[in-house]
Formats: sequence, C-alpha cells, structure tokens
Amino acid sequence: MARYELSDAEWKIIAPLLPNKSRGVKRVDDLRVLNGIFWRLRSGAPWADIPERYGPYTTCYNRFVRWRKAGVWDRLLQSVSEAYNGKIQMIDSSVVRVHQHAANGEKKAAVVVAWDVPAGGLRPKSTPSSTRTGSRSRSS
Repeated sequence: MARYELSDAEWKIIAPLLPNKSRGVKRVDDLRVLNGIFWRLRSGAPWADIPERYGPYTTCYNRFVRWRKAGVWDRLLQSVSEAYNGKIQMIDSSVVRVHQHAANGEKKAAVVVAWDVPAGGLRPKSTPSSTRTGSRSRSS
C-alpha cells in the first residue's frame, strides 16, 4: 500500500456507498480512482501531476467533481466518521484561529544576527566612476 492509498478496512466501509450506476463506457476501478484523488488532495499537487498508476488525471478530476455535486463525499465522510465512532479529527484553515490574548499581544523585536558586518555598519555602495553622470573637470 502506497502512502496515500486506502487501507482494506477503509475500502470495505467506502465501497458500498459509492454510486454504481454505469452508463455507457465501463467505469474505471473505483479504488484506483479514489486513491488518485486522495493522492492529489493529500499531496497538494496539481491534478495533472497524479501518478500514472492511478489512471488518467482527467478521470480522477471528473469523478471528484461529479461526486462533489452529487453529495457522495458528504456521505463517505459521514460513514467513515461513524465507523471510527466519531474519532476523526480534521483541521480546516477556516476554523483555525489564534487565541484572543495571543492575537493582540505585545510584539517583541526580532533578534538579528549579522555576520561579516564591518564595525562601522553597512554603507551604500558608491557608484563606479564609469557610470557617473555629469561633467567632471579634468586638469591637464
């Protein structure tokens, strides 16, 4: 089993909940497509970067979108949560907040470590004579 793939126990919970009405072309293996979708969601990579072992990325993307519109993902999450007795923890950036006292606390100055700084500090570089503009008097 690869890093982002479903375990056998998870697959047994999810498999009966998937839509199984096939129209037209025979469906691609649901487990393979789900593993491709989960790989993409967990890795954060673009859809086009899904490894070939999961099939065409367009199949994974299209099924993800269709199932989102049909509410399949909501049913899956509910069933998995019930199978684990509600012991699933998820973090969503929309609900992560800083404690009220931490948000407005005093700001401490950052410690800056400088390496190879001359004793007099840093000075702006002078412009090389070849790039200076204006006239200079020359003494002959």
